[in-house]
Amino acid sequence: MNNHVDSHHCVPLVPIFQNLTDEQSAAVEGIVHHRLLNADTPLYSEGDEINALSIIANGQIKVFRTAENGKEQLLYLLQAGDINGEAALFNQLEHNSSAVTLTPTTVCSINRSDFQKLLTKFPQISVNVMNTLGSRLIALERQTTKSNTESVASRLADYLVETSSALHQNPVQLPLKNKDLATLLGTTPETISRYLKRWETSQLISKMGQRRIQINDIDELLLQK
Repeated sequence: MNNHVDSHHCVPLVPIFQNLTDEQSAAVEGIVHHRLLNADTPLYSEGDEINALSIIANGQIKVFRTAENGKEQLLYLLQAGDINGEAALFNQLEHNSSAVTLTPTTVCSINRSDFQKLLTKFPQISVNVMNTLGSRLIALERQTTKSNTESVASRLADYLVETSSALHQNPVQLPLKNKDLATLLGTTPETISRYLKRWETSQLISKMGQRRIQINDIDELLLQK
């Protein structure tokens, strides 16, 4: 695996670093660190100290909690352009969840102390951070509404298209097993299998192996209810 990733691959992906001057962008790029992680590699675990902002440059990561009975409770996915650990920029906190890569993933990180110095030097970044956190709250509200109002078919179609786009794959190798995908979408593995079979019959998708799917008609797939 290539051990060098240009910081330019990470910084432009993140809303808090948009609309910066060349000087500000160069300052950000100077404090970015890169990690190339294989699939099934922990990014962090419950109880770990949050001491950096992480930027997902490419790949996919699952974030989950472990229940008392030892079972995983899948919370959400991180994909290209997502950030994680922004709470570390202001407070010394611990992770209340765990994160593990589902695919080979490039993660860019900025240490808490380095970022706080950057905020002091360039106040515009502080404004961008607040705007981004506000947008995230709105997105979470929309996600909750979507989960309560949209059908399983619609949510599954969105997942297929979004994952294909984020991983730049078509056919796409789905990182999640049906049971984990069912947990994410609030349904059952049997329902997931039923919809995939129905869409294969109608030629919206083609199954090309275990969890490997070709999307044949994106527009029509996204209309599924």
